[in-house]
Amino acid sequence: MMSWIYTILLLIGSNVFMTLAWYGHLKLSEMKISDSWPLWGVILFSWGIALFEYTLQVPANRIGFVGNGGPFTLMQLKVIQEVLSLTVFTVIAHFAFQGEQLHWNHFAAFVCLILAVYFVFMK
Repeated sequence: MMSWIYTILLLIGSNVFMTLAWYGHLKLSEMKISDSWPLWGVILFSWGIALFEYTLQVPANRIGFVGNGGPFTLMQLKVIQEVLSLTVFTVIAHFAFQGEQLHWNHFAAFVCLILAVYFVFMK
């Protein structure tokens, strides 16, 4: 019963680190913190953050996967992860990159994601 909650919480945490690893260096550059870093330095910095992503993502998938006694199929785990990924990204982008605006087509895409969740859980 609780495994679905642990799975979702771990996936949310994982996606926070993933978003910071993939896009955080852009904010550091915008703030003139990492402008002088070589590309390999930015990559290593991002990999360091991504390590925390994996320390949450892997357990989330192991706990949540039906083959390990969890409640979700592989396809369900992937769709959940994608929805959480875009949701976490949207929240972080909204607060960190305030020039990024949400438009009607973004909301339409979110509706499509919600439909994807509905269809992947449909029996």
